Amino acid sequence: MLSRVVEFLAPQPLILLFLVLALGFALGRVRVRGFAFGVAAVLFVGLAFGALDPRLQVPEVVQRLGLVLFVYTVGLSTGPGFVAALRRGGVRDAAFAAVTLALGAGVALLAHAAFGFGPALTAGLYCGALTNTPALAAVTERLRAAGAAESLAAEPVVAYAISYPMGVLAALVALVVARRTLFRGVPPARREPLEVVVLRVTRPEACALPLGALARAAGWRARFGRVLRAGRVDVVRPREPLRPGDVVSAVAPASEVAALVEALGERCAERIDLDRRTLDHRRVFVSNPAVVEQRIRDLVGLDRLGARITRVRRGDADVLPAGDTVLQPGDRVRVLAPRERMDEVTRFFGDSYRALAEVDVLTFGLGAALGLALGLVPLPLPGGGAFQLGLAGGPLVVGLALGALGRSGPVVWVMPYNAGLTLRQIGLVLFLAGVGTRSGWVFARTFGEAGGLALFGAGAALTFAVAMLTLWAGHAILRVPPGVLAGMLSGVFTQPAVLAFAKEGSDDDGVDVGYVTVYPVTTVAKILFAQALLGLAG
Repeated sequence: MLSRVVEFLAPQPLILLFLVLALGFALGRVRVRGFAFGVAAVLFVGLAFGALDPRLQVPEVVQRLGLVLFVYTVGLSTGPGFVAALRRGGVRDAAFAAVTLALGAGVALLAHAAFGFGPALTAGLYCGALTNTPALAAVTERLRAAGAAESLAAEPVVAYAISYPMGVLAALVALVVARRTLFRGVPPARREPLEVVVLRVTRPEACALPLGALARAAGWRARFGRVLRAGRVDVVRPREPLRPGDVVSAVAPASEVAALVEALGERCAERIDLDRRTLDHRRVFVSNPAVVEQRIRDLVGLDRLGARITRVRRGDADVLPAGDTVLQPGDRVRVLAPRERMDEVTRFFGDSYRALAEVDVLTFGLGAALGLALGLVPLPLPGGGAFQLGLAGGPLVVGLALGALGRSGPVVWVMPYNAGLTLRQIGLVLFLAGVGTRSGWVFARTFGEAGGLALFGAGAALTFAVAMLTLWAGHAILRVPPGVLAGMLSGVFTQPAVLAFAKEGSDDDGVDVGYVTVYPVTTVAKILFAQALLGLAG
């Protein structure tokens, strides 16, 4: 029966591809005590099929296409957050993460000396223990570019597949250990709730400056919406000062409400925020290319329409916008405007769900091509020699740059969140299916040997050492808050499973901040260190 399946699938690579994807997703949803491999299970299913027969392989071009789609969309999506995190002092955290990865490379060299692993196995061990597929792809690509035999080019994948499971599990164990030891007694941070407050202006000093200038001077994060003046409810105009007797509504962090009351006057029982007779509010999608990647203060059309953005929903969270908040495709903005102009406001932002599912093939293709070209450029290494960023690093670096840039005149580089996430997942599973099936035969022969168990143990030790070093040094030396540190650990391992575990039962925004701060740097660093191991361990 099994031989018939093999004979049927051998000349049908597309059927094999989709079968591996389907079974991999099914296996990835299986949870054991709350843990699941997710899309990484596609790799293991691919290995299982490849182990049956050396002819069961997905075409290499599918693997390469998947890699480019994955790393480029990762760069586009994390570019803005990466730059913002660096401006907030994230350079220190990113440098710290890179240092821990360098020490991890040192541990990999110790394993190479102790167990006699070859350079390709050592580099694959490093990639698997730190769960990074772009680094693995860079290693295999460099071996193929050097004309290595297929069996040698498969060695990093074998080591990666053997060490990857513990690369995930040991990182989770380290986080559990840190929570029960290092973080014990440290109260978890929570996302601060937003509160709607209605205030009556009674203090003359609150009317001395335009409302926007007053808010900036006081450092308020509140977003003002309606104002009741002379019996008429209107949209707040930040360039104008308030007047004594005005009633204003605002959305503010709960901790800021008392300061607002103290500065403006007193609370008011009149709920003008619920009055929809003259003003209305609506949530609309940002899909108009003319609005995307524009700062809110630069949207002159809003003033013309008498409208005001009071909240922005990005992902699954509501955030309070400021004048320098840059709108991204897929944002849902809560807009306050005169009822008769609400349709114009909707058209101004686009509000097209269909447009958010489309990809601008021109900008996407141009950006990916630039990334591929950059990956071909030889870059010098200290002490002589050179390396290339390759298919993994080039598109990632260009994606980061274009994601941070946002747009160049009328050209918008970023893509809607949903479309980007879909392309990223498709690219990842195509790469995993390709690399798994093309390495399964060698994997099956290697794991049964004595070296397979040694790789498994060395990978677990490497993972746990890097994870505990990150958590201990970040907490004891750098004094990083636990939530941010847990996110940094997820970024060090570039591992969504660790990120999901860190966020489970928590609404600490610091987890995402830590992850975005170090993710791009650690991805590039692991690509460099993994390729360096090919030479240093030789």
